[in-house]
Amino acid sequence: MCAVTRVLVADDNPVVRAGLTALLDGRGGTEVVAEAADGREAYEAALLHRPDVVLLDVRMPGVDGLAALPRLVRVAPVMMLTYSAEPETVREALRLGARGYLVHGEFTVEQLVGAVRQVGSGGVGPLGCSATPPGVMPRSISLNPNEEASRMQPDVGQSSPGRRRGTPLLGKGLGVHRLSRREVEVMELIAAGMSNQQIAAACFISEKTVKNHINRIFAKLHSNSRTQAVATWLGTRGVAGR
Repeated sequence: MCAVTRVLVADDNPVVRAGLTALLDGRGGTEVVAEAADGREAYEAALLHRPDVVLLDVRMPGVDGLAALPRLVRVAPVMMLTYSAEPETVREALRLGARGYLVHGEFTVEQLVGAVRQVGSGGVGPLGCSATPPGVMPRSISLNPNEEASRMQPDVGQSSPGRRRGTPLLGKGLGVHRLSRREVEVMELIAAGMSNQQIAAACFISEKTVKNHINRIFAKLHSNSRTQAVATWLGTRGVAGR
């Protein structure tokens, strides 16, 4: 049995923290052991919990990610996970000791989990295209071009190794219910009890896009509410739904 990779999530946005925790906790052998809202909290939490890897945002109030990096890397490997893709920021983060650099919206959940485990086991994660020297193949992760989701919308439904035992849900969605891969992803998060805001943060898409997906899901599942949709999705509508 693989060892669990213990993760500390540091981001000033509580919705992003909740989304990342929902995505990572218990998935693919990862466990979120602590959260932090700025660099100071991240450092204190790292000292307390000794995580295997720290996911660190760049821009946070108070002590930001770059300012906290030199101290954090002495406690645990750090992978930047941020919306900032400026080449200078990427290079500075790597110079200060970050073991990887991911930009929100440019990776799938499976790729995120894989990168976390790689960094947590002592390896080097994706470095970001902007940080790659000329003539060297970028190490940043890319999306499957066959996925219907756009490049800026990661595929939550592409399960990590630890979740592949749940792939019958994907097959059921694509087959019986005729849901798209993205709709399967959203439906799984609805069934997990997440709100539209949390789903948007978890998938790195807008709440309006989430609502559009939910409307199509309801139509395909012949449901008028989340309760009915979840019951149908789980195959228990005859008991739980109307």
